[in-house]
Amino acid sequence: MSSSANRNETNRGIVLGFIAYLIWGLFPAFFKLLPEATPLEIISHRIFWSAIFLFILVFLRRQMGEIFKTLADRKLLLTLSVSTLLIATNWLTFLFAVQGGEVLQSSLGYFITPLLSVLLGFVFLHERLGSLQKISVLLAFSGVLYLIIEYGRIPWIALTLAISFGLYGLLRKVAKIDALIGLTVETLLLAPIAAIYIVYLSYSGQAAFGSGLTSYNILLPLSGVVTAVPLLFFVAAARRLQLATIGFLQYLTPSLHFVLAVIVFAEPFSTTQLVSFLLIWAGLVVYSVDAILKHRQNRILLT
Repeated sequence: MSSSANRNETNRGIVLGFIAYLIWGLFPAFFKLLPEATPLEIISHRIFWSAIFLFILVFLRRQMGEIFKTLADRKLLLTLSVSTLLIATNWLTFLFAVQGGEVLQSSLGYFITPLLSVLLGFVFLHERLGSLQKISVLLAFSGVLYLIIEYGRIPWIALTLAISFGLYGLLRKVAKIDALIGLTVETLLLAPIAAIYIVYLSYSGQAAFGSGLTSYNILLPLSGVVTAVPLLFFVAAARRLQLATIGFLQYLTPSLHFVLAVIVFAEPFSTTQLVSFLLIWAGLVVYSVDAILKHRQNRILLT
């Protein structure tokens, strides 16, 4: 492939990655449109309609054989079952954050995630931590610890989001499975439970879906598509970009959560939170500098 073609692929990858992280960053605004639906109802629709959307997509791409192959692999299926519980926990916690006016905590959680991933790689995959990586993790830990000491309570939403998504990423890395196939299997595993809960809410008269509110009848099924589409953009982007570039783009999501929380949703932002965020942002800067240096070293070695 020529350098011009490579450049075009990279530019296309940046655009696709930007769209994916932009959609994820706007999730709080989308789910704020569903105040009458409980987090459990929303996540049930999110899972059920995602499963249908992804199943159709896999069928059209003639990849059903990979789905059956995955379901027949007991070890892989067990790994995906655990990752399913982790991503469901992440989605549910995020919805609690949005509906509970804690979008700042969701921002904090997703800022912590890449640094936590570095730590998880060190603990479980025996990846070596460089000096700058150690500093970045310590800065993030200091930010969370400061918040706990000043507030006198653990920021459980932020930590649950970071830990669940960090462990999810770790398991998906170990699983060695295509992102689309993996997500399809994960949603299919939960889809029957989600469908049963949706039916239960409908028969018990507790459902926002089908209650006569047209917006809910549209937005709840749409939540499944909104869940799946950015992942597809992300997969396409990841195939075209260096990991360092993806690393920078991922900060767009928590940055948008932060802006929405403070400016749009007018959540209180105290001096304590500012200090905590500054420490974590400092950790991200150190982490990013380390990633840039390693990327340049790899390029030099390859030339």
